[in-house]
Amino acid sequence: MRSSSTATSLLLLFTACTLAAAGCTQPPEQQPDASVVATVNGEVLSRAEFEKELWRELASAEAPERTPEEVEPFKRALVDTLVKRMLLLQLAKQHNLSVTPEEVDRQMLRLTGDYPTDSFSDVMAQGQLSLAELRARESQRLIIEKLFVHHVYARVAVTEEELRAYFAAHEAEFQEPEQVHAAQIVVKGLDEARRVQAQLKAGGSKKFADLARRYSLSADAKVGGDLGFFPRGQMPPAFDEVVFNMRPGQVSDVVSTEYGYHLFRVIEFKPARKRDLAEVRGQLEARLVKLKQTEAHEAFEKEQLEKAKIWVNESALQAIRGRPTPQAAAAK
Repeated sequence: MRSSSTATSLLLLFTACTLAAAGCTQPPEQQPDASVVATVNGEVLSRAEFEKELWRELASAEAPERTPEEVEPFKRALVDTLVKRMLLLQLAKQHNLSVTPEEVDRQMLRLTGDYPTDSFSDVMAQGQLSLAELRARESQRLIIEKLFVHHVYARVAVTEEELRAYFAAHEAEFQEPEQVHAAQIVVKGLDEARRVQAQLKAGGSKKFADLARRYSLSADAKVGGDLGFFPRGQMPPAFDEVVFNMRPGQVSDVVSTEYGYHLFRVIEFKPARKRDLAEVRGQLEARLVKLKQTEAHEAFEKEQLEKAKIWVNESALQAIRGRPTPQAAAAK
């Protein structure tokens, strides 16, 4: 028994000495680089770059002056955004994806076309973004878009079974309500409305379109007051109350609304019906493709984020209080 106990003691002593020796040979733990906010597969997101982006976000917000606690969600969201963008650009590079200057030019024209000339410059100034920086950002966005188009969305397809199942599950969406085809004459005063009404009674409802072109104040006067087909709820309630209780060919009495004094003529009714799959196939397929692309997009990003080597420097992130360091401010 004593020999067994002695052997056990010697084994424990040897193990302790081995662990101690191993500990002595390990290099001391190094402090993270304060100039680095994160790395993605070895690529660095610098603190200067991060603070510049953060300051832009805060400057474009309604209340740029925020407490450190209020800045925190901005920082977290921005880290996620920038890390994801870095990763997707790395993947696009692996697939040799790029964009031409002409493609970026077209995108810039689309952006500037959404704004009057002066206001676009104001938006740029508010976001503290130069034209060159915006161009670089749009170039990256287009490259990432290509990544999804060629390597994610290309695998998305909708089967006939999926179409039919979705159509059956959303049958109520494809019910077409009762509709009425009507026309109107609208004038400013009651006396004028009565005079037009008298002319209609004298000449018959066939003159309705001619009188609408001559007297009506509504934009539809140029087409004889024709309002086209519409279901209940699309027009003002006063319209529905009148026209859905008339017969085809009938002309209403004078109706007063906030728009003036109206005379309505009902031309035709369409009964409620259920549209069949053939009628809505294109619309339905586009909707399902969009849904499946969104799912594929999210799944792809999740998978790539799980596979990537991502490190976030929490100490550097906590040290950022909202306003940029002098280095980051100078980089703007």
